[in-house]
Amino acid sequence: MSTKPTTTDLEWTELDQRAVDTARVLAADAVQKVGNGHPGTAMSLAPAAYTLFQKVMRHDPADPEWTGRDRFVLSAGHSSLTLYTQLYLAGFGLELDDLKSFRTWGSKTPGHPEYGHTRGVETTTGPLGQGVANAVGMAMAARYERGLFDPEAAPGTSPFDHFIYAIAGDGCLQEGISAEASSMAGHQKLGNLVLLWDDNHISIEGDTETAVSEDTVKRYEAYGWHVQRVEPQENGDLDPAALFAAIEAAKAVTDKPSFIAMRSIIAWPAPNAQNTEAAHGSALGDDEVAATKRVLGFDPEKTFEVADEVLAHARQALDRGREAKAEWEKGFAEWRTANPERAAEFDRVAAGELPAGWEEKLPVFETGKGVATRAASGKVLQALGAVIPELWGGSADLAGSNNTTIDKTSSFLPRGNPLAEADPYGRTIHFGIREHSMAAEMNGIALHGNTRVYAGTFLVFSDYMRNAVRLSALMHLPVTYVWTHDSIGLGEDGPTHQPVEHLASLRAIPGLNVVRPADANETALAWREILRRYTKVFGKGAPHGLALTRQGVPTYAANEDAAKGAYVLFEAEGSDGRGAEPEVILMATGSEVHVAVEARERLQEAGTPTRVVSVPCVEWFDEQDQGYRDSVLPPSVKARVAVEAGIGLTWHRFVGDAGRIVSLEHFGASADGKVLFQEFGFTAENVADVARESIAAAQR
Repeated sequence: MSTKPTTTDLEWTELDQRAVDTARVLAADAVQKVGNGHPGTAMSLAPAAYTLFQKVMRHDPADPEWTGRDRFVLSAGHSSLTLYTQLYLAGFGLELDDLKSFRTWGSKTPGHPEYGHTRGVETTTGPLGQGVANAVGMAMAARYERGLFDPEAAPGTSPFDHFIYAIAGDGCLQEGISAEASSMAGHQKLGNLVLLWDDNHISIEGDTETAVSEDTVKRYEAYGWHVQRVEPQENGDLDPAALFAAIEAAKAVTDKPSFIAMRSIIAWPAPNAQNTEAAHGSALGDDEVAATKRVLGFDPEKTFEVADEVLAHARQALDRGREAKAEWEKGFAEWRTANPERAAEFDRVAAGELPAGWEEKLPVFETGKGVATRAASGKVLQALGAVIPELWGGSADLAGSNNTTIDKTSSFLPRGNPLAEADPYGRTIHFGIREHSMAAEMNGIALHGNTRVYAGTFLVFSDYMRNAVRLSALMHLPVTYVWTHDSIGLGEDGPTHQPVEHLASLRAIPGLNVVRPADANETALAWREILRRYTKVFGKGAPHGLALTRQGVPTYAANEDAAKGAYVLFEAEGSDGRGAEPEVILMATGSEVHVAVEARERLQEAGTPTRVVSVPCVEWFDEQDQGYRDSVLPPSVKARVAVEAGIGLTWHRFVGDAGRIVSLEHFGASADGKVLFQEFGFTAENVADVARESIAAAQR
């Protein structure tokens, strides 16, 4: 085959075109073999994906974790073969057998891309629009990382300068999360972000005219993006030269994110399946696959056909990657020499380590004093912010309520923003009233690496975030959600703002640690444990959700065992004031702990030895060995009461048959928080009465 370029601006040979067409037939064959999947988009997007992986992006297939790499996000995760075929061709580690085992048990090619499962996959995508927001978060993290380590460098000259590329489909852009994230990206002027829209006019129900009639390009112009449209070639195929030129133009615009609308024909060039909804999510059929191969010049009798010269040509990406990384490392070495202190800081951050002595900065709160745990959390963040520069975050327009402002003088805002505290490398992120994209952007920030992110809103609005929170857990990402106003204690705002089912619902997400501290000191210890647990190693990290009070609660002495998820806050005492075997155990979380403590006092006065157990984190407690768990909740003590101002779903397994739960199995009401706690039975009197019921039940 000829290796002469067929365009002037882009070196595009017959081997390049053959590699693109190979990706197309591989996608068709993979879906046909397993009998299900999404072949059409992978076929039509092959030129775009190949152009990115072979002609545009700076990456090293031999080192997918290289700090200096560009990132690629396939937001249209159903078209996972768009990514898998390029990872195979470029030499990331996938081989032909992996494509043959597409969507089967144990394969490296699951139905949707999964972070940590397949080398080269930067994020788990599938729920549409999540990847768009992930990419926005990655672009934000890239800017903040640059500010940490190389803020003075001219644009494009820093080893920390790189691009985030994403491909989204019609479904991604219909989901509201992408609108939230795209608005944020335009506001932040993220010039390191390039979003390619696969404008193929097809979704599962048919032509997108069934659901959409807006001008998407104008919408992105309104968001403040640099926009371009790439028209197809006369035969309907994507035009690599035009796309390459558009990407180069996008990269030159440094003060806006870039949106490239690529008009494509789904399943091109399948003779009968192209431009049909059937090609979106179904195998083409043997006859149509064979017909497509004839159009492209492949043998219809062969499957998974890859010419040796095509694979050798595509695998040159390994050589280019090695060279690009070596060139980058020269610049990185120069930066290290010129910035030894920052280089040492980079090494620490990259290793996931915290600065020496950071724990000494944690505040210790005076016992007895009433402090809202949200306020205590804010003091912890401000104390740690001074010594952990990689820690940053904000709120969904609720910073004053969430107490999430780590630095009032420094806001993460682009150049040109009129606010006095605006700084492109600022500490405090203003996510706006965009909870869903905020959570997904946090995922992107964590995936990018080299920073630690948190963000807040009211606990009741975690519902808006849930899909992204679930993905945090699925990817084991060390993000921290700060959810305040965690119960009916928030008061007069009423049932729309009072979480009831949320704690139990969030605890149902595998891998998410929900932490509801009892007081200010527990809050500080919770933050300490969360930061200690941070890890960049896939499969070992976990997201955390802090559930914090609006109202003040009594402060108790700090107890190191809070980090174990549950511990004895007050021990049972006999009539002589000495420790005794408890007749009943009262366990509680958050603002209900002090109610349990007051109930204990009543029971003790009545001669009933009573233990109070604070349970800040059920998940942490479950991690402890059986010996510790039994020492906190002795199996011999059958009389138990759990107290939490939410539904009691969490607690049945802890209290047992004789146990009782003081919970809230209905929505709240609009009234003062103290009134609501009284009316709904979260009082020392009621808890003591319920404890007596449990004791009686245990004695039967």
